Amino acid sequence: HQPVEQLMAFRVMPNVKVVRPCDANETVEAWRLAMENQDGPVALILSRQNLPVLDRSRMAPAAGLARGAYVLSDPQGDAPRAVIIATGSEVHVALAAQKLLADKGVPVRVVSMPCWEAFEAQSEQYRESVLPPAIKARVAVEAGATLGWWRWLGDGGVTVGLNRFGASAPGKTNMERFGFTPQHVARCVEETLTEAKE
Repeated sequence: HQPVEQLMAFRVMPNVKVVRPCDANETVEAWRLAMENQDGPVALILSRQNLPVLDRSRMAPAAGLARGAYVLSDPQGDAPRAVIIATGSEVHVALAAQKLLADKGVPVRVVSMPCWEAFEAQSEQYRESVLPPAIKARVAVEAGATLGWWRWLGDGGVTVGLNRFGASAPGKTNMERFGFTPQHVARCVEETLTEAKE
């Protein structure tokens, strides 16, 4: 089964919060959000593969999940020129792409966005603090249908997603084939920055 459409199908259901955590700490916070939610069902979308636990001494606390999206990692020293937004297992790809770009002198922010609905409920001020309107170069990374991502990307954004059913191969092979690699995501950011200048 290749559920490329199911995340978006859940997201369009009224009063459902869809949460796709990126590691064990976000999963704990996702469970907390589900237990405290009084406004309808919560769908927890968990990864089948083993995911590394992020070093929260270097990154933002997982408690940011309660607000739907949060700045997980900002570039050191310089203000970000682009934003990579990711969910679930693709957050790790986004962080690796951030490092590749930092090595090239391109400062990039990584945003973990496990729950669109919770983020939509935040104040405009908070949403803009996470996704500054001035930063037009944005790339979303999620192994599923890209429908709906333009809400967060704007006109200049790019999605790394999957708008077709996949292929029969080992998971790592398929992820590489369909562009879910740090190298491909980094290239998408660079292309988006180039287009933003033109």
